[in-house]
Amino acid sequence: MLYVFAFDRVGVVVGDLYFVDPEPIKGQESPEHGVRLELRAVEQGTLVDSVYAAYPVAVDRPFWRADFLESVDGKPGSFDRTHHHPVFTGWDPGERVFVRELSADPLGWLGDRLADLDGLLSAGGVAPGTAGPLDAAELRRAAPEIVDATRRLLDRVRAGELGNPPEGDPPAPAEGQLQALVRSGWL
Repeated sequence: MLYVFAFDRVGVVVGDLYFVDPEPIKGQESPEHGVRLELRAVEQGTLVDSVYAAYPVAVDRPFWRADFLESVDGKPGSFDRTHHHPVFTGWDPGERVFVRELSADPLGWLGDRLADLDGLLSAGGVAPGTAGPLDAAELRRAAPEIVDATRRLLDRVRAGELGNPPEGDPPAPAEGQLQALVRSGWL
């Protein structure tokens, strides 16, 4: 499932996620699942046809990511794999950053981050002027709704409705890889 919250030039996408083989970090070799939230560039396209036509909408590159993940074989609610990526290089996230406050109160921490768009963009080295003039205020106003959507997705992951492994056999590893990295989800 994917939620999209779009403002002027930035938006938030939130979706469920399952990793069969997450990034190899000591002690985190087993599958993980949960919810991924990304702050991304968004753009409303040009009206193509009549005044009644639908506008094209583009959800583009990410600026920041929070992963509310737990090990599949662990205790639900542990947030034992929860982290964020404050920096992106193009489409690729920087290293996982684990923050005690994020694991202790993930949704409270998220609400605080969403209330500080300028801080998120600055910490990620995103160029000034990337956000529209009303984006910070609109994101702050929508933060409770975004946090609630994240909470509902986490509940559905824990209930087994979302955040499940991909169906079928996993693909073969790419050349030079020992094991294929397999995930399911929009993000």
